[in-house]
Amino acid sequence: MVTILKGVSLEVKRGETLGLVGPSGSGKSSLLMLLGGLERATSGTVRALGQDLSAMNEDGLARFRRGNMGVVFQSFHLIPTMTAQENVALALELAGQGDALERAAAELEAVGLGHRLGHYPSQMSGGEQQRVALARAWAPRPAILLADEPTGNLDSTTGARIMDLLFGLRDQGATLVMVTHSPELAERCDRVLRLADGRIVA
Repeated sequence: MVTILKGVSLEVKRGETLGLVGPSGSGKSSLLMLLGGLERATSGTVRALGQDLSAMNEDGLARFRRGNMGVVFQSFHLIPTMTAQENVALALELAGQGDALERAAAELEAVGLGHRLGHYPSQMSGGEQQRVALARAWAPRPAILLADEPTGNLDSTTGARIMDLLFGLRDQGATLVMVTHSPELAERCDRVLRLADGRIVA
């Protein structure tokens, strides 16, 4: 067994924006997955919004995420048989929110994809797919947004637009935890943690 994270102790305040930085392989993405209950810690506990994620079964974790968390992966995880609008609308429907298609269109407009509503993931560039994934994650207005390199595949203009949207979410009270290699994005976070070899070093 390979130990990825070692002795990490971390508290993120409600409404805080936390940037996770460090070299590839330092444990940033693994930490994000643990915080989202997408991976299980072999020891210790993970608590979010007063709930012990470590004690929940898979169904409980899925329900908790659906109601409270948005997650953006580096690999997007869009549903290939659904259009951009349907991918975003599905997240709203799963969260029990109405007007899903109409709201999905508005969210995609906000990320500059109002002209791509009917396109499938295979018809979009990596940067466009990333923006759909971001719109899907924050459409239900989760209390916590976890994002792995949210501006990684974007040109500087689009990246700046997405940063403004992310920090607009924070201003609405959301807690943001982001893995990033972007100095501009890290600079705007309330706090930045540097990881190396599975430990918080700064």
